[in-house]
Amino acid sequence: MDLDLSEEQRLLKDGVERLIREHYGFESRRKYQTEKLGFSEAMWARYAELGLLGLPFPETHGGLGAGAVETMIVMEAFGKALVLEPYFATVVLAGGVLRHGASEAQKANLIPAIVEGRTKLAFAYAEPQSRYDLFDVEARAKKDGGEWVLNGTKGLVLHGDVADNIIVSARTAGSAREKEGIGLFLVDAHAPGLMRRAYPTQDGLRAAEITLQDVRIAAADVIGDPAGAFPVISRVADEAVAGLCAEAVGCFGEMHAVTVDYLKTRKQFGTTIGSFQVLQHRAVDMFVELEQSRSMAMYATMMAGERDVTERERAISAAKAQIGQSSKALGREAIQLHGGIGMTMEYSIGHYFKHVTMIDASFGDTDHHLQRLASLGGLFGEQAIQQ
Repeated sequence: MDLDLSEEQRLLKDGVERLIREHYGFESRRKYQTEKLGFSEAMWARYAELGLLGLPFPETHGGLGAGAVETMIVMEAFGKALVLEPYFATVVLAGGVLRHGASEAQKANLIPAIVEGRTKLAFAYAEPQSRYDLFDVEARAKKDGGEWVLNGTKGLVLHGDVADNIIVSARTAGSAREKEGIGLFLVDAHAPGLMRRAYPTQDGLRAAEITLQDVRIAAADVIGDPAGAFPVISRVADEAVAGLCAEAVGCFGEMHAVTVDYLKTRKQFGTTIGSFQVLQHRAVDMFVELEQSRSMAMYATMMAGERDVTERERAISAAKAQIGQSSKALGREAIQLHGGIGMTMEYSIGHYFKHVTMIDASFGDTDHHLQRLASLGGLFGEQAIQQ
């Protein structure tokens, strides 16, 4: 497996990191957070200018035709800066649904607008009762002549408050918790009957609770098979987890760097606390967690496009479990080594800890993915163990 970046990928990495370094310091982020939408519209425009919004989309629709590695590069850089803009919600999540499930007409209509920064999307897949089960869908879609009528409630829709269009999962057949009978529907965020309750998340992003009451959409806004969308949802979720793992690694790297810098400058008992061997060992433990997570995030990236669903799920769950464990270990050490200042809102380290904690809870926490990995026979499968 070749883990070296190509020349184009190195240029992308350098460009994104330079953009973040010049425009996304911690104080800049705090200012962006106070803007009307909860993020910087100017930065969103810069992402469009650099082609970041079109990264994974095909060239035929104005994108760059890049793959999972390029997404990993961007997500890691965004993790370092705790980026607030709806890149993950629009490009990775909703964009993934479009890439894997939409018709050519739907792609031609939506993707160019995303690439140019004119349209923001959100993916409403979770419901109050569903926890981490993507197939636990009670929202209903019923066909009425040439239209579909949607009813139900969706929770924690990331950046659902600013989205122009929302992709909604709803059941067209069967009972709740069946994997069959689920469809995906493209809904105008301002459609009659759709209500949004916006709120900030613990890590400073934005989300919304969405209620659908007799929302009507045209048949042309159904994405793929209205009763067979779960494979698309599952694939998009696995790709999203790979992106979140990369974002977490970006956070981990910055948490480690900020902590080591603090140890080198904070003085106690007449010397810098970084000179104490026991604290040096704890900083090394943080570095070990960082590198373990980096390796697993890269593995998840390589396996995100795997056609064998079982192998893909094994890799994704193994990576997510490692990220979850490392977020706790790294976060605990970073906060404790900083002491009281690490708990203040004015200092960055607590914000990183909040964000990686939210990443751990997204699309299944550590325990959920360890259980899924065990049910799949472990990372290498039962057959490999028997051999």
